[in-house]
Amino acid sequence: MASILDEYEDSLYRSASVQQSRASVGIPHSGYVNARLEKETPIFNKQRIDFTPPEKINSLVVSSNQLCMSLGKDTLLRIDLGKPDEPNQVELGRKDEAKVYKMFLDHTGSHLLIALNTSECLYLNRSVQKVRALSRWKGHLIESVGWNKFLGTETNTGPILVGTAQGQIYEAEISVSEGGLFSTNPDQYFRQVYTLEQESGSAPVCCLEIERGMEGKFFIIATTRKRLFQFVGKVPEGAEQQGFSSIFAMHADHLPSFREFPASFGFSEIAFYTPKLRSNPRSFAWMMGNGVLYGTLDYSRPDSVLSDEHVWVYPSDIDVTVNKPISIVLTQFHFLLLLPDRVMAVCTLNEQVVFQDLFLEKFGTLTRMIKDPVVQQIWIHTEKVVFRYHVQRESRDVWKMYMNMNKFDLAKEYCKDRPECLDIVLAKEAEHCFQNKRYLDSAKCYALTQNYFEEIALKFIEAKQEEALMEFLIKKLNNLKHSEKTQTTLLTTWLTELYLNWLGILEGDPLQRNLYLDTREKFRTFLSSPKNKDCLFNNRASIYELLASHGDTEHMVYFAVIMQDYERVVAHHCQHDEYDEALNVLSRHRDEKLFYKFSPVLIQHIPKKVVDAWISMGSRLDARNLIPALVNYSQSASTQQINEAIRYMEFCVYQLEETQQAIHNYLLSLYALCRPDSLLSYLEQAGTNPNRIHYDLKYALRLCAEHGHHHACVHIYKVMELYEEAVDLALQVDVDLAKSCADLPEDDEELRKKLWLKIARHVVQEEKDVKKAMACLSSCALLKIEDVLPFFPDFVTIDHFKEAICNSLEDYNKHIEELKREMEEATQSAKRIREDIQEMRNKYGSVEPQEKCAACDFPLLNRPFYLFLCGHMFHYDCLLQAVFPNLPAYKQAKLEDLQKKLAATSQPSKGHHRPKDADTASLGKGQQSREQIKADIDDIVAAECVYCGELMIRSIDKPFIDPQKYEEEMQSWL
Repeated sequence: MASILDEYEDSLYRSASVQQSRASVGIPHSGYVNARLEKETPIFNKQRIDFTPPEKINSLVVSSNQLCMSLGKDTLLRIDLGKPDEPNQVELGRKDEAKVYKMFLDHTGSHLLIALNTSECLYLNRSVQKVRALSRWKGHLIESVGWNKFLGTETNTGPILVGTAQGQIYEAEISVSEGGLFSTNPDQYFRQVYTLEQESGSAPVCCLEIERGMEGKFFIIATTRKRLFQFVGKVPEGAEQQGFSSIFAMHADHLPSFREFPASFGFSEIAFYTPKLRSNPRSFAWMMGNGVLYGTLDYSRPDSVLSDEHVWVYPSDIDVTVNKPISIVLTQFHFLLLLPDRVMAVCTLNEQVVFQDLFLEKFGTLTRMIKDPVVQQIWIHTEKVVFRYHVQRESRDVWKMYMNMNKFDLAKEYCKDRPECLDIVLAKEAEHCFQNKRYLDSAKCYALTQNYFEEIALKFIEAKQEEALMEFLIKKLNNLKHSEKTQTTLLTTWLTELYLNWLGILEGDPLQRNLYLDTREKFRTFLSSPKNKDCLFNNRASIYELLASHGDTEHMVYFAVIMQDYERVVAHHCQHDEYDEALNVLSRHRDEKLFYKFSPVLIQHIPKKVVDAWISMGSRLDARNLIPALVNYSQSASTQQINEAIRYMEFCVYQLEETQQAIHNYLLSLYALCRPDSLLSYLEQAGTNPNRIHYDLKYALRLCAEHGHHHACVHIYKVMELYEEAVDLALQVDVDLAKSCADLPEDDEELRKKLWLKIARHVVQEEKDVKKAMACLSSCALLKIEDVLPFFPDFVTIDHFKEAICNSLEDYNKHIEELKREMEEATQSAKRIREDIQEMRNKYGSVEPQEKCAACDFPLLNRPFYLFLCGHMFHYDCLLQAVFPNLPAYKQAKLEDLQKKLAATSQPSKGHHRPKDADTASLGKGQQSREQIKADIDDIVAAECVYCGELMIRSIDKPFIDPQKYEEEMQSWL
């Protein structure tokens, strides 16, 4: 194990530059450099708005990128932050001493409520320029508004809640017409639904918030100076437009759930954090007298949504009597407190002050801090200046806080896109688990870090935690890249050694049986893992050696199966006399080469099963390669065992229709040895055509002769057309068999007669049976009594042949009479032919001047022509052209020779002084020869009409277009 670790240490990647200490978080060395790779920017980035108000700022609200501020006594400024260069100014139109007390802007940025210190309330919609007074609201100093985020639109607020300075909660609704003009009463209704009371009586309603949970349940949060009330109830489905009076009615007789704190500085404020638009808030922070109550909101709770509550007590530098907090806003991980001279940010995870921003006195006293609930920007203003805070990457250091709190899952969640931080968290979690003796969890975490491999491995070895070490190696192996082949090989080998050691320890302990089975299953999963397949295959020799050194034959076989090393598996079963199991492996994987290799061994022990397996393989096996196994097996086996070999050979011949000569020859040898009855049947089934017989005739003849199978030899002689040898051998067995052989040469009467004479001689000389000889004589028409008589001895009396001689004489008389009758018929026929010839000499035909050649359709009389009895007429050259291509080759040659001779006789002699008598004789001889040549040409050319004779019948299958000229003819038609 140590050597493997040393090798791994030398081969694993290391970076010489990675020598940074991680003492800041107390984590061992890592492969990542603990340095800031990006420019750090503050989480809360302040920006002063380039705006100088003409009058002092009384109040400011922002929502959905719509900013509204009250300036001086009678001016309202509205700015769309998407178009900051186009501000809109509205005059309130008040002539009295009324001042703006508070302003409220809904979540859409459309509905603006302006509360005056004269207990009046004004309303302004974003789409109009005119401020309208809400008459029903008169007489109430408005402290808070709970907007309806579920039903509110740009023209209608839906049912909303209004809190007054007298502790009363009213339900109201404001609506504007579609054209943007007010209806008669923009405030649809204004009715009281509840009054908040404290021990000292009614208290101002500082804040109102409406949230909806699951199954139609609503949560209404209302705060006073010291108390936080929660109203929980369901609104019937479809009745949300009717408001929330039913929820408050449930608490008419008893106080709702509330939280109370003793201290108060005259007001309180609650802030919420909503992660996404149109979703419910996830956390809250309530600024009250002695600190800030913060926590999460759980809408699944039945009576209270407040959960995981904590109280942050004001530090000593905050004196609530002098510099008490003014406002509070809540972000994802911080709440910000506005003090008269500064802004303070406190982390909700560790309650540490992480940010303080002091404001210069020249800006004036800080008045209020608000947050746009949609855009999540924070706004602060004094009477003269407006500031804006951008929240940038607030969660950048959250992972570190969660890590120090040992909340590792959350820490990993917030640094999953920062691998250097994630590595630190994993290392800290691994160390934490190790110290708490959660070794398996520690191993899983260590495997994901970049810590030095050997340090971690030795750590588990020293702690004697082999199971954790295996888990670490497995995880590390899974994280390696495909290119890291050396590391993969070392880890794979090491894990195999550890698994085998662990299995060896557990196997001998019956109390650890379940653990042994579980570990064995894990080991097999490791061996069969697709990711490890290539590595295990390339190093299978080493794995085999490890398995052999531990004597684990079970897993050796299992590993061989995974590596598809079936040869090793089968050899193992054969060595342990597990022949059935070996055959099952062969049958399952159907590898032809393995069948050829192991069949000689298997057939010695389980011949029937082996042959069944061969048959199931069908044509995939080449029977020629199995013949050596069958030969070795059959030489030392009994007849019953040889039958298995015959069964497979018959399957190859009759089912697979094998034509290999070796197979048929081997089947013949088995038949000759054990089944002579099947031998003749096989030979007869093979037929008598030598070209269609697949066995070797000479080998078969020698084999049958050696074993004395004469009938089979006779059959083979007949196939080889050695009829004399067939008859000679058949006469030793059966005369009838010889007779069947004697009639085979049907086209050779002389040979047939010779064979029958052999049979007759045998019958007469060997069997000495005259009657049988006469019966033999009557079986063949070619034999006569005179052919057989020489075979009989001289002392045989003529009485035995009297009948045969008489029959022979009668046959001769009949033959003579037939010849006479044929001669008379021939004489009559010759006479009729002579008469026909004489009649034909006197026949003639007439040709009209307008007659045309049947071939060329030109006038017939302008060239030599032929007239046939059928009426067709042809020019000589036209007939010659039609007949010549269809003549046999020898007639074509003869015709060309005659034409040359005819042309030679028509040329005049070149001599100048030929005697007259000689010329006359020569001319007479030439004319006679010329006429004979022309007659010979006529016999060939004009033997028959080209249209009515046999020539037309023979050309019926000739194509109209010459195949060689087909393409040319086809192109001519295009």
